[in-house]
Amino acid sequence: MILLYLMLSVALSVGAAASGGDPSVEIRKGKAKGQVDIFFDGTLFTSFIQPKGVTKPVLWPVISSKGYAVTRSYPLKSVSGERTDHPHHIGIWLTYGDVNGIDYWNNSDAVPAEKKSQYGDIVSQGIISMTASGSEGKLVVKNQWTDNGEAVLDEITTFTFINRGEIRIIDRETRLIALKDVLFEDNKEGMIGMRMASELEMPSNSPVTLTDAHGMATTIKGVNERASGNYRSSEGLQGEDVWGTRGAWMTLSGNFNKDKVTVAMIDHPSNPGYPTYWHARGYGLYAANPLGQKALSDGQEELHYRLKKGEEGVFRYRIVISDDNTADEVNWSKLASEFSSN
Repeated sequence: MILLYLMLSVALSVGAAASGGDPSVEIRKGKAKGQVDIFFDGTLFTSFIQPKGVTKPVLWPVISSKGYAVTRSYPLKSVSGERTDHPHHIGIWLTYGDVNGIDYWNNSDAVPAEKKSQYGDIVSQGIISMTASGSEGKLVVKNQWTDNGEAVLDEITTFTFINRGEIRIIDRETRLIALKDVLFEDNKEGMIGMRMASELEMPSNSPVTLTDAHGMATTIKGVNERASGNYRSSEGLQGEDVWGTRGAWMTLSGNFNKDKVTVAMIDHPSNPGYPTYWHARGYGLYAANPLGQKALSDGQEELHYRLKKGEEGVFRYRIVISDDNTADEVNWSKLASEFSSN
């Protein structure tokens, strides 16, 4: 089946701007090898990329309908005032911290050579298909999880991009096919993650290392003046209190200039470990981790997720980027219900 998919021809560009000002989606091959650019209404929304030195494919940047990048630029680009921690946090990704004892989550080009054998890579294998029509487009890709060059998991991921004007949606379905017996050991570091722009960090008085105007990292004391973020879970929890709690969805809202932007992440009822635990931090890490239950529940629960050779696990998530200043809980509940019924 995978080989048949890979034999499908892929057009250089699919989809076109809809007439009459209706929302449109266009998908094009990018300039770099394996890059795919997704355009909403003729402007860049996001790109599927795996630059040299990046140990997994990512969506980066991710841009709201009003032109605000909701994902951090570092380490792919130096922007004044951004944090320089965790170089493995790039855009939107899906990895895990312990697969047969190998760490895929924390791997980056910052890992010393003598420790590289403890880390795994997720390697883009190519585009299976690109299609777009009207306000919706689909990108299907194949990736492979490797342990020091040995294939462990085949990954088939389908991204569905939906343009609803001020509401932009990414639905992700990832199928992980075991090429050998695989254990996802209970681990805090997982699973679908985003690293957010400075505006979506929570305000803090702690010292922080930021990129200066010359691209250099500088440690400063005091508040990140752009930080205005706040988490809110489907269970009504807010701020730092959301970490290590379960919930069907989460929102993160912040101010970009005079505009409010909200990024929601929605779990799917078919996923293992539903409703997911949230690995969401005030400094801008925004992640859903259904498998790291022991670490996130303070030992109250535990999950050791296994796939035998030939078995597959399916993980589905919805990410919503909204420039709608009036968005409230009803909107998120409706979007979650819609996603759950798919």
